[in-house]
Amino acid sequence: MMAGAEKIVEADNSEAIITRIEHKSRKIESLLKQNKPVEALKTALEGSPPVTRDERCKSANWIVVHRALMAIKNVEGMFSSLDPEYYDILMKYLYRGLSTGDRPTCDQCLRVHEKLTERAGLGCILRSLADTVNTV
Repeated sequence: MMAGAEKIVEADNSEAIITRIEHKSRKIESLLKQNKPVEALKTALEGSPPVTRDERCKSANWIVVHRALMAIKNVEGMFSSLDPEYYDILMKYLYRGLSTGDRPTCDQCLRVHEKLTERAGLGCILRSLADTVNTV
């Protein structure tokens, strides 16, 4: 009985997370239309990663982060208004992006990775790789 109840809670939680991600996605699209890619990226990274093991939620959240990340043209300028609190989670998403093998995504992730490492140091890389609980 308990195992089944746990699954239902997780499923309900997943639906709630998907709904939040859809809302976030609409907000990001609106910010991108207003030519505010850094604001869009901050919005995408807020509340990330979703507290769930559900791959649908993780994939849905990656899609919104990816959308915002790919819209960034001025990587250097992005860091002047991106708070350090976002650095570690951004690094995790960069590794997820690199794992896709998609050329434009990898190129953008490498550009951001270089600037992020310059700014945040090697500790940022180590924290993102060592944190196996908050997976993206």
